[in-house]
Amino acid sequence: MEIRILALEGPAPDIPALCARVREASRDGPVTCDAGGVTAPTLATVDALARMALAARHHGTPFTVTGATPALRALLHLVGLGELLRQPEQREPPRRVQEGVQPDDPPL
Repeated sequence: MEIRILALEGPAPDIPALCARVREASRDGPVTCDAGGVTAPTLATVDALARMALAARHHGTPFTVTGATPALRALLHLVGLGELLRQPEQREPPRRVQEGVQPDDPPL
């Protein structure tokens, strides 16, 4: 499984170009965005990451963020996008409903 690193730098990222890169990288496997260059995260940074994650999800590809500063981590958690910081292998499997049947339960 190949992981592509997409660098996210600067205060005003080019969202359409980043999403296009995510779509290209999605063909080869999970996408990881290196946010180490983001020293002063803004809502524009969060918007870019959210749109990149949606582009990857549209193609059925996992998307994660690495190298996030504590400020970016806090901002992502604040807006409900903390899940982007988790590594793909650390994600929990989808929960399934398990029903138990007792021997004396009548059929429906």
